[in-house]
Amino acid sequence: MTPGRPTTPRRRAADVALGVRLSVAGGRAGWTRLALIAAGVGLGVAMLLTTASVPTLVAARSARLAERAEAIYYERVVPRGDSTVLVKAADTDYLGRSIHGRVLQADGATPVLPPGVTVMPKPGEMVVSPALAALLRSGDAALLRDRWDARTIGEIGPAGLAGPGELAVYLGTDRLSGDDSRRTDRFGRPELDEGNDPTLVLLGAVALAVLLVPVAVFIATAVRFGGETRDRRLAAIRLVGADADTTRRIAAGETLAGALLGLLTGTVVYLGVAFTAGGLVPAGISFYAADARPVPALAILTVLLVPSAAVLVTLATLRRVVVEPLGVVRLSAERRRRLWWRLILPAAGLALLWPIYDGLGEEDVGFELPVFGGLIALLIGVALLLPWWVEATVRRLGGGSVAWELAVRRLQLDSGTAVRAVSGIAVSVAGAIALQGLMVAVEEQNTLDFGRSTEDFQATVWPSDLDTARWLPALRAAPGVRAVTTETTVAGTDVTDDQVVRFQIGDCTMLRQYATIDTCADGDVFVAAGAPATPGAAYLLDGADTPWTLPAGAVTVPPIGNELLGIEPEVLITPAVLAGLRYEPYRLEYYAALDPADPAAIEHLRNAAATVDPTARVSLISESAITPILAGVRQSMLVLATALLLLIGASMVVNIGEQLTARRRPLAVLIAFGTRRATLTASIFYQVAIPVLLGMLLAVVTGVGLGAILQTAAATPLSFDWSGIALTTTAAIAVILLTTAASLPMLWRLTKPGGLRTE
Repeated sequence: MTPGRPTTPRRRAADVALGVRLSVAGGRAGWTRLALIAAGVGLGVAMLLTTASVPTLVAARSARLAERAEAIYYERVVPRGDSTVLVKAADTDYLGRSIHGRVLQADGATPVLPPGVTVMPKPGEMVVSPALAALLRSGDAALLRDRWDARTIGEIGPAGLAGPGELAVYLGTDRLSGDDSRRTDRFGRPELDEGNDPTLVLLGAVALAVLLVPVAVFIATAVRFGGETRDRRLAAIRLVGADADTTRRIAAGETLAGALLGLLTGTVVYLGVAFTAGGLVPAGISFYAADARPVPALAILTVLLVPSAAVLVTLATLRRVVVEPLGVVRLSAERRRRLWWRLILPAAGLALLWPIYDGLGEEDVGFELPVFGGLIALLIGVALLLPWWVEATVRRLGGGSVAWELAVRRLQLDSGTAVRAVSGIAVSVAGAIALQGLMVAVEEQNTLDFGRSTEDFQATVWPSDLDTARWLPALRAAPGVRAVTTETTVAGTDVTDDQVVRFQIGDCTMLRQYATIDTCADGDVFVAAGAPATPGAAYLLDGADTPWTLPAGAVTVPPIGNELLGIEPEVLITPAVLAGLRYEPYRLEYYAALDPADPAAIEHLRNAAATVDPTARVSLISESAITPILAGVRQSMLVLATALLLLIGASMVVNIGEQLTARRRPLAVLIAFGTRRATLTASIFYQVAIPVLLGMLLAVVTGVGLGAILQTAAATPLSFDWSGIALTTTAAIAVILLTTAASLPMLWRLTKPGGLRTE
């Protein structure tokens, strides 16, 4: 380490190795710094590995769902055989949770079995998922136990479930026929696992970038924990003859040790999360531990880039520090931050995003990497712009109270430390707002608008047959059901031009579910605007012997589209109009009015329908509903965003604590000269609040602009959830203020008279 001695690769390696040894043999202060870096880097690595596992989790889940779907042949009919099975959907819900259900009937002695099922259930038997078995054993499933008159004979294995939290059941029966079910000779539809909607791919790329950039900022902050302690140790090394380059290599070795220990810590934390969180997250996104495998390329990048980034951050930090034998001098000459180079990354990000500005089509492929790179560049640009923005602002701030003066002067002298504390959360908010804007727009585009009123009826039942003599008494007898009415659909053909028209028959309250009708009485006929029906024309209804004439005075009404069924109403008829006329309907739907005082009424209705036929569909009437895949994406984003906020909050607690520790003597001197603790407390809050507010302003502007670009690419109308943006920003500010408040006890302890001691 003698000055002037030639520096060889072996010497450099020895300096780095010395830094590694010092990190583990530096006494309590060295161990504390090593632990802080390892903990910070470890949490960041755990988040990176978790994010890198998301594509694997999604792929494994999609593959299992595709493997359990019954095969469909469009070009041929599957003949009955010894291995064929009749399958019919029997999906249901219980207390807001979806239950995947199928009814099975074997045609022969060796039927094919769904994945995860080892024995074909016979009539009166069922095979259930472990989660459903646990629910049926619990005290909350009294009504669910009455739904299926069947005995549990086994559990579905992981191969047949989306995740450990999924509720699923296979029921055995002997009541199916080829006309009311699907015959198959195998399970598995690989086509269901091929390709993705470009909008969903875009949503995934945005989510990945929003998660990764704040974690990267967090890791860059974590490797700077304990910098004051390290600098004093480096000064001692300079005192025994090391030159400046040697001290930098030793510092890099210390940081490298913490980063490598952080890698190990993060891997352990990740494995613990992978093995325990799969069954704890919401059922819609539960996963098996075996699926939690990071994408190899992303895992390798994490292992290589985290230590490299840690060392580079350390070397960059030491550029403005002069470590001398008698102490550490930080370059204090006023040097304003330059703006031009900070605009390079945002400009590059916009350039990468420009190709998607015209929108995405089904044929667009390979856009994920440019979009991901553009988002990364823009979000990192927020972290680069924030220091300049804060410095340029605080330089112009005027005087005020003592607390304000202390805070502003501190920021004017050194705003970098305060900015580092909030840059991660500013990047998070910018990304979250962009993601939220895209999510809102995509949800609006993919929300099913039922347009149905819940004033008269609250639930519908789609029966498996047209036998009202079986269904009506059973449904009306269900506890909590006040009334049940029927909607009948029959097809009619124009006798002159063979135009087929759909006729829907029901009472006035039911017809208002399909069209906006002002006045209505039994005996009225309505034609939906735009329907292919001609008042005054004669129609031959299915099953009728003689034509029926659509009254010339039929009232034209605005239709209410039913996206759930994918149909538009055409002709609406009250029952008295067709009284005495024989016809054969092709569909029935029952509308049920539920007792609002009985929250279990819908479950009683489902039980009553399952008693007649477990394949009947029962659902609550709602004005709209989001598609299930987006509901799952929303749940996933909520879980990951919560974890990210907690991660950054923990980082800020350590960061603020380190700042206070480094300034303990000046703070103690201020107390000794009569400064009130309340004044110091207020100054700490001001020091945090000013960068926070500036960071949130930059984040909102960036997030809204980025959200507009992404919504344009997704071909959705520009739409922003301003209340959601306000909530996201408020949550971020709350995290910062809470972490600041958590550091106040340390402030009060450090400002005691003992803080005046020095060496």
